Amino acid sequence: MALFVMLTTLTDEGRKTVKTNPERIRQVNKEVESMGVKILAQYALLGEYDFINILEAKDTEAVVRVSMELGARGTLTPMTLSAMTLDDFIKSLKK
Repeated sequence: MALFVMLTTLTDEGRKTVKTNPERIRQVNKEVESMGVKILAQYALLGEYDFINILEAKDTEAVVRVSMELGARGTLTPMTLSAMTLDDFIKSLKK
């Protein structure tokens, strides 16, 4: 399984939705998981980004589908990064 970090910024429409229906976040999480991407951790942020999600997926294509689906809704702008555990990073340097 591959790891990814997704940073998201809410649009004006997204902020209105979250303000009036905060539980919408959990509904979207269920939709993401139904697309085959597991949310390992999620945090609300202060600053340039509104949320950070640590994701696990079988491949990059699964995360691309999630990123495009969520971004196409117009309620958030995602930035998705590939990630690896520190152990895997160190192991790759020792090869």
